[in-house]
Amino acid sequence: MEIRIYFEGDRSLKPGFDAFFVELKNHAREKRCNFSLIAGRSGETACRYFGAALKTHPEAWNILLRDAERPLDRDRSAALCRERGWDRVNADSVFWMVEMMEAWFHADKSALKGFYGSKFNESALKKNPNVELISKKDLEDGLREATKGSSKGGYYDHKAKHGADLLAAVNPELVRKAAPNCQKLFEAVLSKLA
Repeated sequence: MEIRIYFEGDRSLKPGFDAFFVELKNHAREKRCNFSLIAGRSGETACRYFGAALKTHPEAWNILLRDAERPLDRDRSAALCRERGWDRVNADSVFWMVEMMEAWFHADKSALKGFYGSKFNESALKKNPNVELISKKDLEDGLREATKGSSKGGYYDHKAKHGADLLAAVNPELVRKAAPNCQKLFEAVLSKLA
């Protein structure tokens, strides 16, 4: 068995995703299952890679992980499959970071504070316990404001580097509790590996 996750984002995020998904990787290793993370840069490129993998790696469980960019509706995965001409069964292999990956960072504000240090302005971040209900604009504005005084520089000035470091720093358990679609991904993979 093989699991291949095609994620939206620069390949510099791969070490961060490796750390974030360590529980899944360890379970896969125990089951002698190859576990690969493949960067797709943009959402469009990730979709192309995923679509190609459905043909080139049919024996693997190919997973697409994308930013939703907006509130997520129930049929978004099925709609994407229709748009792309993929079999509807592949909708169960499409997972979303809602509204964007940076929502996951809001689930573990102590990791953000630990990373950015004393000049981190935590009060600039929305306090919603379901981070998937924070709009993309509020996520971006909050991170921009919270990190602008940091000695490491602002998040959006160093997005690729900081994104990877923060993915590795945040607690996946906290993210799973605050991001239902992240929980859904973990549950699906762990169930497949059971």
